[in-house]
Amino acid sequence: MEELLQGVSWAGVIAGAIASFMLGWLWYSPKLFGVKWAEGVGVQMGAANEMPTGAMISQISGLFLVSWLVGVTAVNNALFTIILAVVGFSVMGYAGGMFRQNSAYARAVDAGYWLASGVTMVICQGIFRNMM
Repeated sequence: MEELLQGVSWAGVIAGAIASFMLGWLWYSPKLFGVKWAEGVGVQMGAANEMPTGAMISQISGLFLVSWLVGVTAVNNALFTIILAVVGFSVMGYAGGMFRQNSAYARAVDAGYWLASGVTMVICQGIFRNMM
């Protein structure tokens, strides 16, 4: 358990999770990919006050855990490990979209979000680890 806690930049973990959550808000908004993505997964875009609370809580929780994983790999100088993990998550998400018969566009948007979130988290770790 100690290797999951010792030396982790918690500011970097929290910043990475929040920045990735905000990136998702923009990524899936009508301003970027949201409208065509929603079409491709068969959901209707709603107003900001109609967002599903459970999904939002699950999303920020998952982002926190992945950002923590990024923090642990940063402590261990294992950048390629987190790159492998993020690429793996992206491919698994893409495959899940294929099983759900989402459009190719929707699958690419989801995979792109995973990749962009991973990069965002690594950048946040780099910024906050250098401040320590």
